[in-house]
Amino acid sequence: MNRAPELTERLLFQEAAALARSAYAPYSGFAVGAVVVGPSGRSHHGVNVENASYPAGLCAERAALAAMVAFGERSLQCVAVAAVDARDCLPCGLCLQALAEFGDAAIVARTGGEVRVVQLSDLLTAPFTFGDGAHGGPAGAGVGEAGR
Repeated sequence: MNRAPELTERLLFQEAAALARSAYAPYSGFAVGAVVVGPSGRSHHGVNVENASYPAGLCAERAALAAMVAFGERSLQCVAVAAVDARDCLPCGLCLQALAEFGDAAIVARTGGEVRVVQLSDLLTAPFTFGDGAHGGPAGAGVGEAGR
């Protein structure tokens, strides 16, 4: 699915763009905001937080996802992600994998210069899963297999 956003999705995208102004991105200058929505309909916010040790940074999508989980929700309906400067900005592979753990959400983002809605499964066609194909599992469970 690749379509124009509905009004509520466009508003979520605008909310993510406004959040991006609060990001901490002194190294890349690429400030990003994200809003995830679970089954309650509540918006959970996140921004990217960079660190001088690049692997220690946090993407906006995963920050918003953590807020959703802290609220007690365990499935995703929609994810809006936006850069502060209106550049194209789709979730990175690490974020797509993290988001896929909670369902096949609609992703609202600027791509090709336009705000579009793309299904997560269209962006990440073979997420890592456990051997039975299930997402998630008990703490300490084995590493999943890609797309098997």
